[in-house]
Amino acid sequence: MTAIISASELLSELGGPDDHEASSDVAPAPVLLDVRWELGGPPGRPEYEKGHLPSAVYIDLDTELAGPAGDGGRHPLPDPEAFGAAMRAAGVGRDRPVVVYDGGRGWAAARAWWLLRWAGHRDVRVLDGGLAAWEGPLSEVEPTPVPGDFRPEPGGAVLLSADDAAALSRRGVLLDARAGERYRGEVEPIDPAGGHIPGAVSAPTGDNVDEDGRLLPARKLSARFSELGAGPDAEVGVYCGSGVSGAHQVWALAVAGVEAGLYVGSWSQWTADPSRPVATGPEPG
Repeated sequence: MTAIISASELLSELGGPDDHEASSDVAPAPVLLDVRWELGGPPGRPEYEKGHLPSAVYIDLDTELAGPAGDGGRHPLPDPEAFGAAMRAAGVGRDRPVVVYDGGRGWAAARAWWLLRWAGHRDVRVLDGGLAAWEGPLSEVEPTPVPGDFRPEPGGAVLLSADDAAALSRRGVLLDARAGERYRGEVEPIDPAGGHIPGAVSAPTGDNVDEDGRLLPARKLSARFSELGAGPDAEVGVYCGSGVSGAHQVWALAVAGVEAGLYVGSWSQWTADPSRPVATGPEPG
């Protein structure tokens, strides 16, 4: 299954039947999830209420796509049962496709994509460019979806622990998706210490998209990741600040044909334990 869908492709798919009209030869229209969120920004719901894709259900990243902040980091995994209940309430079904989108940056949408994949859903795509790329109608009506039947079966995507990430940085390729200055330890606005996991490679998520926020073509992504050592034959993992922009990196890798694990706890969990080593400065030449 592809991990990405364009606005024009989605507009075409939304002309399909709903769940009750689906037949064996015509696919049902996808469930739409609006996951607008910005780090340190205002809640996404007010923007959702001003206008969203017709039939889209708002999903809150902080409360529905993450558990309470703590030892597991700022955005640890949600409880699978609670996550499943939120997805069913949004209309997510086991066999019905899902399309997730956000305001355009793609981080929050990719977090939803990764979680659904990890929880066992087989057909989830991110709207390339998010709401900013949408050229169809918008709605201010909050839908009341028919509850879905999706029940999480964790294990559909590779989940890394702190120990897994440390080991992978030595035997494979561990990509740090944060901005370069945070990787180098020049600035750290959020977490207890600046720097990176020893052995990790700097690979800012922002370099995966063009100036309009759309993902680079698969061939360009493939070339980028190959230069970083993250080719299709490598063992690859990703971390970021709290498992959000890192999910975008895993999504970009998937589009490029590379499977990667995600260290969800990321730097926020790593630095919560002062016994874990921290490296600073640029990558070794």
